[in-house]
Amino acid sequence: MNKQNKNWVKAVISILLVFGFGITFYIYNNVSTNDFGLFYGEKLTVKDKNSYAQKNILDSLNTLKIAYDEVLSERTSLSQELELEKKNVENLMEIIKASKNPTFSQLEVYRKQLSDLKISLQSKISEIKKLKDQNKNLLTEIESQNSAMHQQKIKNDTLASQRKKLEYTLKSASKLELDNFKVVAIHEKKSGEEFETDKAKSTNRIKASFSIAGNPVAKTGKRVYYVQVLDQKNTVLGANKLVEFSNGKALVYSFIVGIDFQGQPVNLYGVLNSDGNGFAKGTYFINFFDKNEIISSTSITLK
Repeated sequence: MNKQNKNWVKAVISILLVFGFGITFYIYNNVSTNDFGLFYGEKLTVKDKNSYAQKNILDSLNTLKIAYDEVLSERTSLSQELELEKKNVENLMEIIKASKNPTFSQLEVYRKQLSDLKISLQSKISEIKKLKDQNKNLLTEIESQNSAMHQQKIKNDTLASQRKKLEYTLKSASKLELDNFKVVAIHEKKSGEEFETDKAKSTNRIKASFSIAGNPVAKTGKRVYYVQVLDQKNTVLGANKLVEFSNGKALVYSFIVGIDFQGQPVNLYGVLNSDGNGFAKGTYFINFFDKNEIISSTSITLK
């Protein structure tokens, strides 16, 4: 049933209720004495007026039953109580129908019961309206809270995203930049003087150098870089030591270049000595590592 039809039915029920109770009251008050007058052109007896009163009480109860059906169609939390009261209306109707020639006192009892049922229904309708208003207010409050929670979630997600971006920015900004990687073959004279060479027989050390740019936001302290020198047979020369890292990876290196970084730009180098064995002719491959991450590769060829 749509809203327009419901409103129409409620209006009809209201009219029927008013009419039913009104006509009962009218007849009762106009047929309650022996000086009765005429009704429909006839002078009514006490029996006749009681019969009319009985009929109108039944009509009012039937109208009240319809009103209960309308309220029950809304299926509220009071439906069970309303069903019991509707059953009372039906029971009272059966009792009145079965009553033959009801007395004035019986009719008074029926009217009292009818009045009580009507008052009870009006009370239930008022309670239902109150519950609906409370539910409406509760739904409004829930919607308001949900909206506030949604806005807070958006705010939290935005803050989390900004925090991640900031962390990434800080991490990127704090990362040291290494460049100017260079590898040269060195011949050192007995006097200590050094000069570069490309001759294998003249080379007594290989020197690897690089620079670190200054970075005031980078973490200060000791830093270690690993240099790996491979000969023509892919053999790791120098220390040939294995180092394992926390991520489960490992590296075999030739020598280490360490520094106590304090945020300033610095040039670093490390050397691989021949240890008196000299260097064979051929190409040597040099890899620079920051932990297990390779940061640069180069090569040098000795003739």
